[in-house]
Amino acid sequence: MSTGQAPNGGAAGHGVHTDPAALDELTEAARHEHDEVGPDGAVAGYRARRTLRLSVELRRQLRRRRTQLVLGFVMVLPFILVLAFQVGQSSPNRRSGGFVDLATASAPNFVVLALFVAGGFLLPTIVALFFGDTVASEASWSSLKYLLAIPVPRHRVLRQKAVASGLLSLGALVLLPLMSLAVGLLWYGAGDAISPTGDAIPFGRSLLVLVAAIGYLVVQLAWVAALALLLSVSTDAPLGAVGGAVLAAILSQILDQITALGSLRNYLPTHYAYAWMDLIATDVDWTNIAAGVLSAVAYATVLGLLAARRFAVKDITS
Repeated sequence: MSTGQAPNGGAAGHGVHTDPAALDELTEAARHEHDEVGPDGAVAGYRARRTLRLSVELRRQLRRRRTQLVLGFVMVLPFILVLAFQVGQSSPNRRSGGFVDLATASAPNFVVLALFVAGGFLLPTIVALFFGDTVASEASWSSLKYLLAIPVPRHRVLRQKAVASGLLSLGALVLLPLMSLAVGLLWYGAGDAISPTGDAIPFGRSLLVLVAAIGYLVVQLAWVAALALLLSVSTDAPLGAVGGAVLAAILSQILDQITALGSLRNYLPTHYAYAWMDLIATDVDWTNIAAGVLSAVAYATVLGLLAARRFAVKDITS
């Protein structure tokens, strides 16, 4: 009985058909196929600056519910303050007292009050939220490793996310006094800014003073941003990064109230948090303002460099 062996031997016996011409074509194509490499060693056409665009990151962050809630609360806060004064006992024509007592004297004074009540806890919390959540949230979603695999260079990931967080924080810091000014003009009118010492600053000049005060707050809160960013690249828990930065700010404020520490309090990052209030005067003393700027820049620089170093060497597993 014939075994029926095919002319091509074992290949046909195993049911495998090969076309020598097709194999030759595939081999030749593979021989000529290669990835072009640019001068920097990257595949031709790859540009790091095209990855993780800032506009894309900003749109992504603005769609998040926490961003919308924060900005919404900042817009509502001036109305809450007005309601509190309407319900309580306040005189709109007061020309003496502290900043809280003078809040209803004019629109600029109302803006000063809004910055005063928000400066101790709300503003540091907002900055810590945006910076502390930025990288840690990506790690918690297990999407950070995919960003780096695109590939997006590590320094670009950190920079783009820090810039986006900075713009959101700046937006919140500017939105609060703008809304407060609008609400103050509606309820209390445009008038001179009155300081607790009795100095009266004309409305036009008071607006410039408020701009300078906002600028100081932006610089002063830079240490909170840098600390939150350092914690964000050190943990996969966004709440831990945000909470750690907020707790550090609270602890610094508590220690600053302990007079037994003496001159050591000058080295606390929150010691000059309210130095901007010295601007509400006809004769401005720049001593505390300059010291506050120097302190904030020093803390922010050191913490920012530590964050960059930590992220550069960190093992990304999520």
